[in-house]
Amino acid sequence: MFERMRKDVQAVFKRDPAARNLCEVIFCYPGLHAIWLYRLAHFLWVREFISLARFISHISRFLTGIEIHPGAKIGRRFFIDHGMGVVIGETSEIGDDVLIYQGVVLGGTTRERKKRHPTVGNYVVIGAGATILGPVKIGDGARIGSGSVVVKSVPTGATVVGIPGRVMERKRRLVKPLIDLEHGKLPDPVAEAVNILVKRIGELEDRTKELEARLAREGITPGETSEIGDEE
Repeated sequence: MFERMRKDVQAVFKRDPAARNLCEVIFCYPGLHAIWLYRLAHFLWVREFISLARFISHISRFLTGIEIHPGAKIGRRFFIDHGMGVVIGETSEIGDDVLIYQGVVLGGTTRERKKRHPTVGNYVVIGAGATILGPVKIGDGARIGSGSVVVKSVPTGATVVGIPGRVMERKRRLVKPLIDLEHGKLPDPVAEAVNILVKRIGELEDRTKELEARLAREGITPGETSEIGDEE
């Protein structure tokens, strides 16, 4: 457990350029405090000290604003940046080198006592305010855009944005671990849909102009064609 705690500190220095020294990281990072208290609670949980584990988890939520169920399974070098409002459910499973931002929810979709929370692979980045619901699988190296709602499994190396989440980019294989998320470079599904509509309208306008020009060469106006149709 202590080895994992040491690696958690290393993850902060690796992921956050604002981290300046060891004392600052140890005393001023609630995301780090939350993961340390989780590791203690999980240690007790698997040894069936259920009530004590839940109490430590509750104290962690009060101190950090981050709620991690002690039954969740979290890998090495996990980093929560800022962290306020993060919720990680009981049957969630998170791999190594995962980065999540504030407001992320790994939630369940059923009241049955079974696997009901997401499984997140290695090197995954989840943007601020994203919600992942149900026993879906997020592939290694996937990126979940800010504010997205994911209810279906995500393939390896894919980028997902929107509500509901849609795969906008996909890599056939994970060549390099992704450890940051350039929010400004993510595709925008709304803007993409608007661009398609604008393009389509432009094409229709061009076809209308061609038709009007053809009728003009034949000495027919659009009004005359409608009158001919009415007489028939």
